[in-house]
Amino acid sequence: MRCSKRAWQTVSVPVLVALVLLYSTAIAQAQSVTGLSGVPAVAPLKKFYSIPDFQIGGEYDFANEALFERGGKGGVTLESLGQKPLRVSYIAVGTPQRDKDGKIVNAVMISSYYSGDAATMYDFWYEGQKGNAFSKGAVVGPGKLIDTDKCYVVFLDALGLWGASKPSDGLGMKFPRYTTLDLVQANYRLLKDELGVAKVKLATGVSMGAMQSYALAVMHPDFVEAIMPVGGIVKSDPVVRWLFQLMSDAMESDPVWRETKGDYYARPKDQHPNKGLMFGWSVLGQTSFSLDFRVKQPWDVVTKDVFVWEPKGDEGGNLISKAAEYDVNDLLCRNLSLKDYDLSLGLSRIKARTLIIHVKNDQWLMYSTAEEAAKQIPGAKLVSFEDPLAHYAVFRGPNVMKKEVEAFFGEIGLK
Repeated sequence: MRCSKRAWQTVSVPVLVALVLLYSTAIAQAQSVTGLSGVPAVAPLKKFYSIPDFQIGGEYDFANEALFERGGKGGVTLESLGQKPLRVSYIAVGTPQRDKDGKIVNAVMISSYYSGDAATMYDFWYEGQKGNAFSKGAVVGPGKLIDTDKCYVVFLDALGLWGASKPSDGLGMKFPRYTTLDLVQANYRLLKDELGVAKVKLATGVSMGAMQSYALAVMHPDFVEAIMPVGGIVKSDPVVRWLFQLMSDAMESDPVWRETKGDYYARPKDQHPNKGLMFGWSVLGQTSFSLDFRVKQPWDVVTKDVFVWEPKGDEGGNLISKAAEYDVNDLLCRNLSLKDYDLSLGLSRIKARTLIIHVKNDQWLMYSTAEEAAKQIPGAKLVSFEDPLAHYAVFRGPNVMKKEVEAFFGEIGLK
């Protein structure tokens, strides 16, 4: 309903105040409690795309791609829960090359890791960003390993966090229980339908991004020519499940989460189960770096990553930003998505040339699992390195193994 200026002039002050408060509340409820970008400075580069009637949490029959074009069979759409269609987001850079039908044929797909998004991967890997130092240099850019003068590079968010549809948009634990396959299929639809990609020259990513690279090659073997998973797994093993179960239980131990049963969004962000989130992140942090590296650090450094319910001084100092940036329900749903992840029976479907890079002393995603994956994927090559940062060294994998990566890129026509 539209109101003229004259109509507003007839409204009493108390009624006007009430309307303003009601409007402000509606706007606050419509906004997510978490950000759309993991790196605010990069946020303007991010674009969004909606996929109507996408079925989340359904079954995927790898033998029949047509059956899961709109997600898994028997899945739940966000529209059926009173929400807007599934949203995905991305950052695209580089030089597209097109076939006679106008479709892009030189795309490189970089999928997001567990807690990151297109913006954080862009920050780690794209030339001239602050995160380049941590990755031992840029990976993507003009003349770089992934050369944007020759490639059209798409950094992708993953369903469940940041710019993609996520529980903290409002549904909380009522959000459909998604899987890694849903993440991949949603981004496949983005590439194919919105960006006009006919074929992916290379799918890569670190950690969970590596898992998505494996999954794409299993789900759509004719869509991707090569994959380079860095520090990923093809199946959730007991070590992974144990670790993330501990993290989930730590988050759910928060009195706010237990009191509200996960429905805490009516409260201000500083009254969310932030203690539990910090506790859960501390569980992960204990083994994120090599224990040999940790044991050499002074306690006043380590204590910043150690959770205590009532901190003093610097205790838990590095965890505070996590509580501000992330949401417990988002992370709980992500952990559930890892629980049943298993591509092992589909690895023989992979046609893509495969170079697996793994951190040999990774304490989360064990090197032995990469060895098993390499044996099962036709023609796969596995290379590895050790680093004091253990799992977090995945970001520097392409630069540490630059010689092997350049040789692989030469074989697949990216050099």
